[in-house]
Amino acid sequence: MTEERTPRPVPQGRLTRMLRLGGLAGGIGTRALAGGARQLATGRRPTAQELFLTPANAARLAAQLAQMRGAAMKMGQLISMEAGDFLPPELTAILSRLRADADPMPPKQLQAVLDRAWGPGWLRHFARFQVRPIAAASIGQVHRAQTRDGRDLAIKVQYPGVRASIDSDIDNIGLMMRIPGLLPEGVDLPALMAEARTQLHAEADYAREAAQMRAYGANLAGRDAFLLPRPDDRFTTPDVLAMDFIDSRPIETLAEAPQPVRDAAARNLSELVIEELFRFNLMQTDPNFANYRWQPDPGHPDGGRIVLLDFGATRGFSPEVAPRYLALLRAALDGDRDAIADAAIAIGYFRADTEPAHRDLLMAMMELAFRPLRQGGVMDLAATDIPRQVADLAMQAAQARARAEMPPPEILFLHRKIGGLYLLLARLRARVDLDALIRPDALEAMLQARR
Repeated sequence: MTEERTPRPVPQGRLTRMLRLGGLAGGIGTRALAGGARQLATGRRPTAQELFLTPANAARLAAQLAQMRGAAMKMGQLISMEAGDFLPPELTAILSRLRADADPMPPKQLQAVLDRAWGPGWLRHFARFQVRPIAAASIGQVHRAQTRDGRDLAIKVQYPGVRASIDSDIDNIGLMMRIPGLLPEGVDLPALMAEARTQLHAEADYAREAAQMRAYGANLAGRDAFLLPRPDDRFTTPDVLAMDFIDSRPIETLAEAPQPVRDAAARNLSELVIEELFRFNLMQTDPNFANYRWQPDPGHPDGGRIVLLDFGATRGFSPEVAPRYLALLRAALDGDRDAIADAAIAIGYFRADTEPAHRDLLMAMMELAFRPLRQGGVMDLAATDIPRQVADLAMQAAQARARAEMPPPEILFLHRKIGGLYLLLARLRARVDLDALIRPDALEAMLQARR
């Protein structure tokens, strides 16, 4: 995808970025006023949401955030994922485009960043350096290179000014999101902003990401099903992360592999998420398909390893999160509705004083989600329509309430990972043995070992 995008300079400096966002907000407001005047002239009184959330305004918002990159783009991504069930479909669809590749930097801006990181003349260290990035996202872009001694590296280069503009970008995006009608009452924007701020500062710290990559690799030591890159300290700086380049292909290509290969990959990916939560307390929370690759085994046509990439969004959870999910799982398997409700309140899905109708909708969603677990056996993710039914109930909940109720941000990140895993396994048309995967006693043992 990066090949198709036009290189654009990354706006730098707090003032420049503030003016960009201010101009965007002003343009949206001006068009909203003009549209409202036209509708009032016809005798119709439009709502604030109708005025501000026109397709043209939403498209302009997404395009400008994609050009700015950095915290502005990441905040748009988070809002589209974390509050998507509560946003108008038009805005959700347009903001979801921010999850795709960003515009890459022009070569001159790239050279300036690398000159600052490595010093002028850095090219002498490489036999080959590919100027066109192989990937570009909200924080940085990735290049392939080969050192003079023959090492193949992937070089992640952070966009200039991203780290310094995180706080101001988030504050300015927060002001924009308070435009009347943009977010429904009850969406905890300050909590989302605080979580985005924390995550972005973590993701912009490439030394931290290198450390997380090593920690994650240590957790999976000896696991032949997975392969991770190793960071290269010689070329890693606060703005540049160098690591092994691993020759692989998109994991979605497994969709054409034999069923046993797809099922084995699905089992390994599912077990990994369970271990991330219950054994490691270290989860890579970005569900982007590009963070999973497949390396075929040349000696075995149906064999291979799952390649794991991008550890900037790796995080742990509060100590009580995993035990509360285990309690929810036990209650669901027992079919104990009162215990399910108690566990759901403890996690933060709803409150004890939530309106009964809304509470019933949320309980119905959980009942649907847990049904396959109680039935047991092999679940064919390509054939089930349970996710569609859950999505329909979620839409009913969003439409029936003026006030949204959102779980704590760390739970939203966990949901994002689990939802992304489901979408990937459905794309692979995989089958999962739920009896072998979901064993509460084994999860309890993981928690005991972790303590």
